Amino acid sequence: MTVNESTSASNANTVAEFSVRKIGQYTGAEIRGLDLSGDLPEGVVGRIRELLNEHKALVFKDAGVHGDEAQAHFASHFGPLTKAHPTVRFEGQDSKSVLPVDSESSVANKWHTDVTFVVNPPQASTLRSIKLPDYGGETLITNTVAAYNGLPEELRAFADTLWAVHSNDSDYVRPDKVTSDAERSYQDQFVSSTFRAVHPVVRIHPLTGQKGLFIGAFAQRLKILGVTAEESLDLLRIFQRHITKPEYIVRVAWEPDQLVLFDNRATQHYAIDNYDRAPRKLNRITVAGDIPQGADGGRSYAVEGDSSDYSPVVGL
Repeated sequence: MTVNESTSASNANTVAEFSVRKIGQYTGAEIRGLDLSGDLPEGVVGRIRELLNEHKALVFKDAGVHGDEAQAHFASHFGPLTKAHPTVRFEGQDSKSVLPVDSESSVANKWHTDVTFVVNPPQASTLRSIKLPDYGGETLITNTVAAYNGLPEELRAFADTLWAVHSNDSDYVRPDKVTSDAERSYQDQFVSSTFRAVHPVVRIHPLTGQKGLFIGAFAQRLKILGVTAEESLDLLRIFQRHITKPEYIVRVAWEPDQLVLFDNRATQHYAIDNYDRAPRKLNRITVAGDIPQGADGGRSYAVEGDSSDYSPVVGL
């Protein structure tokens, strides 16, 4: 794909033409000219999936996705939807699949992959802008496949052998300071039930076969006999620092009615807390995922918590 190229996708007698502009060497492409408001032909969905496999994150401009129902309908083209969250509940939501990412209750300024503390984390996430501050509030997205490929060969071989325990009771839900009752309530709900799952540090993507580092803020410790918790964290930090090298990151500046789709199996993201806590709200809807597979062929497994009510398991 060139830096700026028109593309088309066809299915039966339907042809959709839209432009694709690469916005980062490793991560991100901007899509213009595609109406996502209704049913999408199989050829269009297939082309979007191809672009997602290639760029890991897609930013849709002027795509006609207005409202939770339209966002959910778009996300459902890629598989069954999860509920909003395994533990957090929101009153008055029109859809049980919508998680409000609202500055009044939470600030996701930790590098993470969505909901990795369950055995089958979402395969993909959509974010739609609802309310934006006058400045700041961007989202950073990094490519964990490129990060894996960028490791020295010896570290790649070592990472291939590692497994990590992920938990919702993590630093992700512990901000530097709590400023409101809404934040405190969100944190309490987040850890109201404990979930722990063991995932490979290197995950094989089921569609591309690519290897990517699969850790982030919910990864608590490695499953290595004889390694202390502190040593385990030191090893995880080595890989995490590499994942967040600037070269692998794209910075998404939010605009009204903008939709972002990212591959939750091949990225991490971070919401920048640089807007003086002005009102900022995005709505998140996630697509159910498979059980991760490691480089040795093993599969993730749950240690604590039943997430079947949150998400179905998608087959390969």
